[in-house]
Amino acid sequence: MLSLSDWITTLTFVFGGCCSNAITLERVTSTYPHSGVLVTFFQFLIVFLYGLPTQLTFTRPKSIEANGHSSSHKTSPDTSITHKTWLPRLKRRRVPLLPYFIQVALFFVLSTLNNAAFAYDIPMSVHIIFRSGGMIINMVLGWLIAKKRQVISVLVVTVGIMLTTLSASNSKPQTPDTQTVDVSLYAQGIAILSLALLLSGFLGLIQDWVFAQYISKDVQAAADPDAQPSWQESMFYLHTLALPLFYLSKDSIFNELSRMNTCPTLSLSSVPLSVQPYVPARVFTIPSIFVHLFLNTVTQLICVVGVNRLTGRVSSLTVTLILTVRKAVSLLLSVAVYGGQTNVKMWVGAALVFLGTIGYSTGGQSKRATKAKQKED
Repeated sequence: MLSLSDWITTLTFVFGGCCSNAITLERVTSTYPHSGVLVTFFQFLIVFLYGLPTQLTFTRPKSIEANGHSSSHKTSPDTSITHKTWLPRLKRRRVPLLPYFIQVALFFVLSTLNNAAFAYDIPMSVHIIFRSGGMIINMVLGWLIAKKRQVISVLVVTVGIMLTTLSASNSKPQTPDTQTVDVSLYAQGIAILSLALLLSGFLGLIQDWVFAQYISKDVQAAADPDAQPSWQESMFYLHTLALPLFYLSKDSIFNELSRMNTCPTLSLSSVPLSVQPYVPARVFTIPSIFVHLFLNTVTQLICVVGVNRLTGRVSSLTVTLILTVRKAVSLLLSVAVYGGQTNVKMWVGAALVFLGTIGYSTGGQSKRATKAKQKED
């Protein structure tokens, strides 16, 4: 159960970090639509740098014999008795590396695809709403694997996504010569988001299995003085193990950095007068896009920490409802700050997606409660 201070901190991280991240991401990708891989790399890198100190420990478990006396022969580690060392080591994992490798592969690909979709004329509003339709994949996979059926809510979300997608596909004035090219490019972007949505469904199933198989059954964690919350371990390894994969895209990353380096520098007028005396003059020689990239990276860290804190401390229903509200706020901020799609079709589609998400979540929760009551009776 979260205390009031924990609620305030977590919700500040979720809404402040994630909503700010969406705004800065739209700023970067609207200017440099092919910067998706670069943005993803920095987002993964900062989570690794943040998480590394929490994963290191300068203690080692002592080995003791069955009679309790220390010995160098026939010993076994006792996590409750430790001694300090000069060299750090990684804390004991609750989950083996192989399940992490599978999750990392899916997480890396879907994260890259989501950010790469901006290069295909996908507006931020469509991006937010489309990613809110993950329950469609969850229901289909659950239908095949776990026999879950909440069809009405999923149909509502499906119709909402279709309306939103169509509202953006014809929102820009087009000439006959460019209409075919634009529609084709937009369709490719929707296909990329659809693939990322499918992968996120598989990732969710794997994470549920990992939790049930390893974390919920880990009885040693309570006795281990170095034990850490499961969300910290998962957050660290999912981002850290994916970093070497960015080597395959090193040319794209360097090319985007070179393009950004030619961006105009930060102007003095963009900084409030009250803050200008405290800003070093060298800052105004930095290309302005790097400031937005830095803010996007920092807010991504805040967002990831907030969502993981939330996931590890409250029920899945509460997480879904809070994140649905967060996405709605991000959509409103995107339209308020940058304009974008404001036609009736888009707003109706967004409302259907968010209402369907809430209906799906509450429906699943009520079914579980009914089953539990029937078992008790």
